[in-house]
Amino acid sequence: MSGEMSGADFDSLVFTCLGDAALSVGTPRARALLADLRDTPLPGVLEVVPALAQLTVLFDPLQLDAAQLEAALRGRLAGLPERPAHEPAGAARTLVVPVVFGGAGGPDLEWCAAHAGLTVGAFVSALCAQTLEVAFLGFTPGFAFLTGLPPFLRMPRLDAPRAQVPAGSVALGGPWAGVYPSGTPGGWRIVGHTDLSLFDLSRPEPVPWRAGDRVQFRAVTAGGEG
Repeated sequence: MSGEMSGADFDSLVFTCLGDAALSVGTPRARALLADLRDTPLPGVLEVVPALAQLTVLFDPLQLDAAQLEAALRGRLAGLPERPAHEPAGAARTLVVPVVFGGAGGPDLEWCAAHAGLTVGAFVSALCAQTLEVAFLGFTPGFAFLTGLPPFLRMPRLDAPRAQVPAGSVALGGPWAGVYPSGTPGGWRIVGHTDLSLFDLSRPEPVPWRAGDRVQFRAVTAGGEG
């Protein structure tokens, strides 16, 4: 059930069975395939879980088997329109995250600005000007790996992770940006803090974002005004 093929766009495609009711699909076009499956669900598919260049497709084995699902997914991939792998596909929501940059809630801001060769103000403006995208969720409930940072805003991780990063910390690590939904250890550079709640089981949707959504940071003062 494992295989690999090359298409006109040179995507690699790998299928891996995970028991009797799940199939992993590895492809650079995972985000476009996810959007397509959300727009037009496949019969028998119960849930699609995105990761980096990979989807895990959970299905009902009483309705189809893994071979049938693989054939259907190959057909979906072949029918996707040509577009760069990084380009968002399908309908996406935009979430604006208000951030107080620097101060006690952003202890690494000045270091990051110096590393980028910018003033603090220019660094914050550049970061807020970026439209980021939720690539996938992971690490801890509500944590989104945000992609789309230009090279000069990509910060090296700390040599030694902090034992405790406060909830709401806005951080940069390698090619990623993120917001810690809860207090956890962490090795990314913290540049600010948001009061936005990113994980709340009392809400109909405990997590406010999902893979494919767009995100923009907006600088505010400690009182919440921009």
